[in-house]
Amino acid sequence: MTQPDFATLVSRWFRQHARDLPWREPGVTPWAILVSEVMLQQTPVVRVVPAWQAWLARWPEPAALAGDTPAEAIRMWGRLGYPRRAVRLRECAVAIVERHGGQVPDRLEQLLALPGVGTYTARAVAAFAYGQRHPVVDTNVRRVVCRAVAGEPDAGPVTRPADLVATEELLPAEPAAAALASAAFMELGAVICTARSPRCTACPVESICAWRASGQEAPTGPTRRPQRYAGTDRQVRGLLLGVLRETTGPVPYQRLDQVWTDDVQRARALAGLVQDGLVEAVGADSFRLVGDGPSLPTADLTT
Repeated sequence: MTQPDFATLVSRWFRQHARDLPWREPGVTPWAILVSEVMLQQTPVVRVVPAWQAWLARWPEPAALAGDTPAEAIRMWGRLGYPRRAVRLRECAVAIVERHGGQVPDRLEQLLALPGVGTYTARAVAAFAYGQRHPVVDTNVRRVVCRAVAGEPDAGPVTRPADLVATEELLPAEPAAAALASAAFMELGAVICTARSPRCTACPVESICAWRASGQEAPTGPTRRPQRYAGTDRQVRGLLLGVLRETTGPVPYQRLDQVWTDDVQRARALAGLVQDGLVEAVGADSFRLVGDGPSLPTADLTT
């Protein structure tokens, strides 16, 4: 397999078959792409699209979000899941305003220095917003490269430095072509080279895929153990946040009592929300979304 052949084949397929996603449209700003990448973490595309559109309608630029409260960011995040991302995205907007004049930086090291922006997100923004040549490696890309190049049925659970190296070796030298290839690799893993039901006959690199040539079967069973939700602290946290999102200002603890009958678990979930910077205690016995009003004396969670 030659490197240009692989990227060329996948990129050609991508031009014809890429999903029509709003953050891929011409003229989408780097800020909009950054927001999409944060929202897409552990969240299906179908849930992200309306949330992304609503978010950018309200905060089309980093300065708009930076000037609003963390509480409003949490409210707009709604039930998208993992609401800590909303707070971190606002912190990121503040940093962009303070350090970069309100413009999303285009240098990888500057992106990596932003709050809540990790290895994947920084490279994704550099590639998809600025057309730079960087290996953009998520679970889908790791699986594609592992199968097509290494001939293994699946990649490991986490991204390793070797995954970045292996993916970069497949990218064309020209930055714009490399950015396109990065998006194409990701799309191929998301819709064709899936974990348990790959559609190999529809794959543009079937003829040069090392895994296909090996004759190995796709792994059976779930890619990872499903996370239980019902009855967990995560469910209780969601119920508590639901009440707080629907109210402006402090909510009496007695009202929060009603969302869950287990006093110990409810108190633990509420304390976790406070620790994560999503909720703050006010007065003697009330709570609110962080920053949702003027500073008040804090309540004691231990009582």
